[in-house]
Amino acid sequence: MSMPQSTATESLAMALQQAMQCQQQGQLDAAQAIYQQVLDDHPQQADALHLLGVLHAQRRDFARAHELIWQAITVNPDEAMFHNNLANVCVERGLPDEAEPLYARAIELDNARIDALSNLGLLMSRTHREVEAEALFARAVELDPANPDWRHNLANLYLRLGRIPEALQLCHDGLITTPRSRILRAMLAQSYIMLDQRELAAEVLRAWIQSDPDDPYPHHHLPACTGEQVPERASDRYVASVFDSFAGSFDVKLAKLSYQAPGLVAAEVARRCGPPAAKLKVLDAGCGTGLCGPLLAPFASQLDGVDLSEGMLRLAVERHNYDGLYKGELVAFLQASPAGFDTVVSADTLCYFGALEGFAAAVVGALRPAGLLVFTAEALADETPESSYRLKDHGRYSHSRRYIMSALLAAGLLDIDIQPVVLRNEGGLPVDGWLVSAQAIGPR
Repeated sequence: MSMPQSTATESLAMALQQAMQCQQQGQLDAAQAIYQQVLDDHPQQADALHLLGVLHAQRRDFARAHELIWQAITVNPDEAMFHNNLANVCVERGLPDEAEPLYARAIELDNARIDALSNLGLLMSRTHREVEAEALFARAVELDPANPDWRHNLANLYLRLGRIPEALQLCHDGLITTPRSRILRAMLAQSYIMLDQRELAAEVLRAWIQSDPDDPYPHHHLPACTGEQVPERASDRYVASVFDSFAGSFDVKLAKLSYQAPGLVAAEVARRCGPPAAKLKVLDAGCGTGLCGPLLAPFASQLDGVDLSEGMLRLAVERHNYDGLYKGELVAFLQASPAGFDTVVSADTLCYFGALEGFAAAVVGALRPAGLLVFTAEALADETPESSYRLKDHGRYSHSRRYIMSALLAAGLLDIDIQPVVLRNEGGLPVDGWLVSAQAIGPR
């Protein structure tokens, strides 16, 4: 006896709801099993195809995600959400020319589809079509004026174009309806700094601290703005909040910035250690989403990673390059791992440290005899004999070559090599940095 149609429909809806809840809670294996069971019973169920595709995108299997969401579109070609999410997958795959018509189709199907308007605006902004991007962002703000994300996108475009008063006005208007918006308060402070009105920026940050004393962002950026009471390093809470907030878009953002740090550190490991032989116990300190993983794995008999951001670590797990991944602060992790590693690598993480002495001492304790340290740091452009490090307006620290050398020597590291490199591009300009390597005492 077959199940009544209404009962079958209810059962399907319940299964999809259960899977979506699992997916939202990060229980991806459980969600995938339910979606797959639905598709075994109903191979052309468009929602299950789409949601399973989104899940594969979360796992960073973008080829499979593309295939599944495209199948969903062939079943239901009039669903705007499917087109928007397939476009997002195309962006992740580096296929902007395929993404653009999909975003446009999503808007055509639903001209109030705000995420598609914003996503297409971002795509056009990246390809220097600022007039079209502005119109799309403005439409999103018009449709949903209380949402700070849309104002942020438009204000960010204005900042890039040098239209700072318009960015300020957008932030002020948005803060009337959402007075505790983090992204608008941060952009308002940034706008004042760009106008060299640092006291006004400091007022924004002080008011933020007063209204939200537990938020780490203003506590970190106020000394960056004023130059007063600069901490020796960013707090764990600040670093975790920054990276948790954009873990899902981290890799694609860095790709657009021509991010070089993983390749640089891997090349330095090869230079110092020779061809990959899978013999080293390696720590990726500040591993993030695991971009260094596939480059370091050929050298490693064991590759571990540590990071403060749980969101980043979830993505690193999906790369399947690491033997162990740990949530924690890297200096504490190193201190708890005496003589634990042959090689410690840290790509683009020490920009959240000012003082490096504690890090260097912890590395020395964690390295085996003749072990290798490789890391990158942002370069302090106006280096003087007295300069050591500086907390910049963007919230990261820059270091002088002289200071890095002295900190490593004081810790007992030898054979120190510091080379100037370009780490990435920001705002169309290269970010200058240092590629640093050093060796612990002991026989090789």
